[in-house]
Amino acid sequence: MTCRTTAAAFVVASCLVVGCGKPVPSATDSRLASDSKGVAPSASTAIAPSASTAVAPSGPAAEPPSAPAAASATIREITFDDIKLEMQKGEPFTRDRLTPRVTDLERQRVRIRGYILPSFQQSGLTQFVLVRDNQECCFGPGAALHDCVVVRMRPGQTAEFSIRPVAVEGRFRVEELRGPDGRHLAIYALDGERVQ
Repeated sequence: MTCRTTAAAFVVASCLVVGCGKPVPSATDSRLASDSKGVAPSASTAIAPSASTAVAPSGPAAEPPSAPAAASATIREITFDDIKLEMQKGEPFTRDRLTPRVTDLERQRVRIRGYILPSFQQSGLTQFVLVRDNQECCFGPGAALHDCVVVRMRPGQTAEFSIRPVAVEGRFRVEELRGPDGRHLAIYALDGERVQ
């Protein structure tokens, strides 16, 4: 498992551990052990994930992202409706559920609007979970898998947390991220190039 994959799995697992609240870093991750101002999380918010919260990506999309396309490459505008699957919340995911519309987006540069799932870090985000809306918790146990995208910013790129909707540009991938019980936590990823 690569460092980037491990960190993304930590973001996803942390959201599950704290119930879509503020994910908290483990004591072994010195990079994440303090907030953007260098202040360690308080004991009341520090819930370190147990070893059982480790997650691992599966499937062919777990390979490193490809090089960015030329700046003149077309960016396809998509919405969460474009990546919606015909499945109910909590229903097991299999790749045969992918629609032609979703498979056509694989490795394409896209722009999608949504909300950054809140985390302990507010600025300099190198990865985050983009969700369909912020009106209710739509990520975690029982949530629709097609309502979230794990965004990993390209090296040198970062994002800032906002309570307002953001537009994220990057290369779309189907990447299965599973929890320790083998259930899917996320199925979509985006190699983020820009957040507006």
